[in-house]
Amino acid sequence: MTADELRVVVQTTDDGVVLVRVRGCLDGWSGPSGLIGALEEAAGRGGRLTVADLSLLEFADSTGLHALLNAQRRHDEAGVRLVLAGPLGTGVRRLFEVSGTLGAFTFADTVDAALTC
Repeated sequence: MTADELRVVVQTTDDGVVLVRVRGCLDGWSGPSGLIGALEEAAGRGGRLTVADLSLLEFADSTGLHALLNAQRRHDEAGVRLVLAGPLGTGVRRLFEVSGTLGAFTFADTVDAALTC
């Protein structure tokens, strides 16, 4: 995997929580389709919780932010909670801050913390 590739791995816990682990860069260059598909499927399952682990996300731009905002909307419509887990890298956290979208998401410091939301 090169530094600018996006890798998405999906796991389902014994209690039905969908864990989406994201690694690499979430931008227009690497394309967010893998993440979009994984989060769309998670919302469609109708479980109680989806956790997007962004702790290994190296970079995200407005394309990635747009994908996450759409996923949040879709999860809201499906009645499934979406939690973004970190710790977030400085650049990724800054994207949420400068775009004014921190309040649009539920964040947890770690995946373990997110699983208790």
